[in-house]
Amino acid sequence: MLTRLQQWLDQLQLDPDKTSLRRLLPITNVLLVLLVIAGVSISAVGLIRKLANEQGVTQVQLAGITAREELRRLSEDALKQARSMANDASLRRVVREDPAQALLLLKRACATAGMDTCALIQGEQLLAQTSEQLSVPDWSGIITAAREQGERFSAVPAEQVAVMGASAVVIPGSAPPQPALPAALTAVTAEQPPSAAVRLYVLRHLDQPLASSLAERVGLPVQLLNYKAFGKAATDAYSGLHSAALSDGRYAAERIDDREVFAASVPVFASTGEAIALLKVELSTNDIDANARDLIRRLFITALLVGALAIAISLLLGQLVARPLQALTNAASRLAQGDFSTSIPRGGPAEIGVLSRTMEDMRRNLVDLTGALRRREAEAQAVLSGTIEGVFAVDKQRVITYLNPQGARMLGLKVDEAIGKFCGDVLKPCVDKLGNRPCDSLCPILQARISNNAQAAEALQLSDGRITRAVITSAGPVDGLQVQVMRDETELEAIRRARDSVLANISHEFRTPLAAQLASIELLLDGLEQMPTQQTRELVLSLERSTQRLTSLIDNLLESVRIESGQLSIRQQSVSLHEVVLDAQALAGSLLVQRGQQLQIDVPEDLPQVAGDEMRLTQVFVNLLANACKYAPENSVVRVGAEIQGEQLCAPQLCVWVEDEGPGVTEAQLGSIFDRFSRGPEQEPEPGGLGLGLWIVKSIIERHGGQITAMRTAEHRTRFSLTLPVSQA
Repeated sequence: MLTRLQQWLDQLQLDPDKTSLRRLLPITNVLLVLLVIAGVSISAVGLIRKLANEQGVTQVQLAGITAREELRRLSEDALKQARSMANDASLRRVVREDPAQALLLLKRACATAGMDTCALIQGEQLLAQTSEQLSVPDWSGIITAAREQGERFSAVPAEQVAVMGASAVVIPGSAPPQPALPAALTAVTAEQPPSAAVRLYVLRHLDQPLASSLAERVGLPVQLLNYKAFGKAATDAYSGLHSAALSDGRYAAERIDDREVFAASVPVFASTGEAIALLKVELSTNDIDANARDLIRRLFITALLVGALAIAISLLLGQLVARPLQALTNAASRLAQGDFSTSIPRGGPAEIGVLSRTMEDMRRNLVDLTGALRRREAEAQAVLSGTIEGVFAVDKQRVITYLNPQGARMLGLKVDEAIGKFCGDVLKPCVDKLGNRPCDSLCPILQARISNNAQAAEALQLSDGRITRAVITSAGPVDGLQVQVMRDETELEAIRRARDSVLANISHEFRTPLAAQLASIELLLDGLEQMPTQQTRELVLSLERSTQRLTSLIDNLLESVRIESGQLSIRQQSVSLHEVVLDAQALAGSLLVQRGQQLQIDVPEDLPQVAGDEMRLTQVFVNLLANACKYAPENSVVRVGAEIQGEQLCAPQLCVWVEDEGPGVTEAQLGSIFDRFSRGPEQEPEPGGLGLGLWIVKSIIERHGGQITAMRTAEHRTRFSLTLPVSQA
C-alpha cells in the first residue's frame, strides 16, 4: 500500500520532503480516506454477510432446540395426565367391574387431557383404546419401550408415526387368596400365578398437527420426521443435515442454497438412546438476505457520505492544521498504543478544537468500554468455569449468593433455602479424624483466594441425614464473586455392574426350575395315557419340587425388596414357638422327604411364648430348614431344638437352633454368610439360590430384637442359633 501511495505521489509530482503541509495534507488525507473506506467497506460487506448467515443458522437452531424442549415438556405433562387419569376412582371401578365398558369413560378422560390415544392394557392384552390408528403389533412395541424406558417413554411403532407418552398403573397385579393350611399338612400346594396389572397408556403422536403446534410456539415452520421413515427415504438436500444431527446427538444447522433456506435438524432420542424422530426447522433466506442487502446499501451510502465529509474536512484542515497538528499527532500516537490516560490537547482553529474534543470523548468511551469488557469477560469466565454439575457462588464472607438447580438437588434442598446463608451451614461438611471442620482448616474457597484455584474432596451431610462425597473446585475471586463447582462422586458404574450381576443371577436361578418343569410336562404329554402311575407320580413330584423352588426364589426376592425399602412390618403378638416350628415343618417337610432326611423336633410345648410376628417367624424356620435340607447329606437327620435362657432375669429369652450334618462353612465365611446375595461354596449339593435366604432370616430376627449366629458343634454339625425375647403379656 505504501508503494502504491508513493507511485501516486510521483505521478502528482509531489515530493513529501519539499511539498508544503497545506497542499500535502489534503491530498494525502483524501487518498487515505478513500483507501480506508474501500477496505472497511469490503471487510464490512463480508462481515455483514457472514453475520447474516450466522443469524439465520442461529435462529433455526434455537427454534429447533426450543421445539425439542417443548416436546420434553409435553412428555412430562403426559406423565402427569397418566397418573391423574389412573388415580380416577370411576375409571378404576369400571375397569374392575367390566373392562369392556371402560372405553367411553376412557375416551372422555383422554379428550379432556388432550391426548391423541389412550389405552388400557393388562399384561400383553389390549383391553380398550380410544383411537384405531395403532394396531395390536404397534402396542406390543409400545409396551416393550415402556418396560425399557420407564413411566415416560418414546417409541416408533410404525413407519408413518412416532409416539411419546407415559404409563401408570390403574389396578396393580395381585395374587389370588390362598386357603389356610392344616398344621399336619406336609406338602405345599402350587401357588397360582398372580393376575397382571392393568396399566393406562397415554400417547401423543409426533405427527403434523403436533408439528403445527410447535411451529406456532417457535415462530418458524416445523416438521416432524419419523426416524424409521427417514432411514428408508431417498437422499435429498436435507439428508446430510439430518445425518450430521444424528452424529452430533444434539443438533445441526446450515444454509441450504439449493432450497434457499436456513435449516436445522434436531434429533429426538428415547431415554435408552434410540433415535425416535427428527425435528426439521426452516427459515427462508430471502428475509435474512434482504436485511443484509439493505444494511450493505446503507453502509455504502454512509461510506460515501463519510468519504465526502472527510475530503471536505481535509481541504479545510490543510489551511489551519499546521500548528496544533503535531500535538494532536503525538497524542493520537500514544492513544493508538493503548495509553488511554493521555489527554487530548486543545487549541488551534475551531476544526482542530472539534477534533480534539471528539478524540477526548472517544478516549473516555474507550476507557469505559474497555473496563466494561474486562468486567464482562471476568463474569463470563466465572460462569463458564462453574456451569458443570452443582455450582454455587459466595461473596467475601463466604455467604451463598447463587446456587444452580443441580447443586440444590445434590444437596437435597431448595435454592431459596441456601441463598444468604454461610456455605458451611448449607453444605455441612463432615469433620475429619482429628475433629477439625473443613470450613476452618481446609476450605477450598480460602485456598483459592491465595492460589487462584483450589480443589478438595469432602463428605457432605444432606438434609435427610445421608452422607455423600463430592469434589469441590473453587475459582479465584472476581470482583468479590467466587464460584465453586461440586461434582458428585457416587459410583454409578459400580451400581450398574452390581445390578447387572444380580439380574443375571436371578435369570439363571429362575431358568433351572422352569427347565425342570418344562421337561416334566413334555414327558407327561408324551406318555400321559400309557405311563405307569408311579412314573406319573414321580413327574408330578418333580413339577411340585420345581414349583416350590421357584416360589421360594420369588418369595425371597420380594421379601428382600420389602426389607430394603423399609416396608417389612413386624406385628407384636404372643406366638407359640412350638406351633411355629410345626407350621414350618408342614411347609418344608416335602423337601426333607424328597432327600430321605428326617426332622427331629425338640421344642417343648410348655415353653413361654415369644413376642413377634407368627408369619415372619414361620418364614425364618422355613428358610433355615430349606438351607439345612440343601447342604445336609441324603438320609441324614435335621434337628430343631429350643430352651429358655435367663429365667431368673427380668427379660428371659428363648434360644432356638437348627442343626444339620452338612459340611458347613469355613471360619472365614462365617462372618459373611448373612450378607445380602452371599452364596455358599461352589460345590453345593442343590442348585444355588439367590443368596437372600439367610439375609432375610437375619433381618427378620433383628427386627424382633433377637440375634442369629452360625457355628460348628463338637459333633461336627452346622448349627444356626437364634435368640428371641419372651412375650411379657
